[in-house]
Amino acid sequence: MIRRLFYLSLGAFLAFWVMRRLQALHPDHVARRTAAGAAGMLQQVRDFTSDALGEAAARETELRARLGLDQAEDTAR
Repeated sequence: MIRRLFYLSLGAFLAFWVMRRLQALHPDHVARRTAAGAAGMLQQVRDFTSDALGEAAARETELRARLGLDQAEDTAR
């Protein structure tokens, strides 16, 4: 009796799990997840490029000040 109850509950659980997996593969659901993932990745790329460009500008300013390149442009005029 316990064995039958175990296999009955195992079968119900597996049926529930398979149905959830099949619903996740529905085309509308997959398209929504893909669009959300792409939008999130695009935002991450924008954040990264913004940070990288900001750091590059700061480093260039630091190097120009250290090497005196800004002063050379002022004296050339």
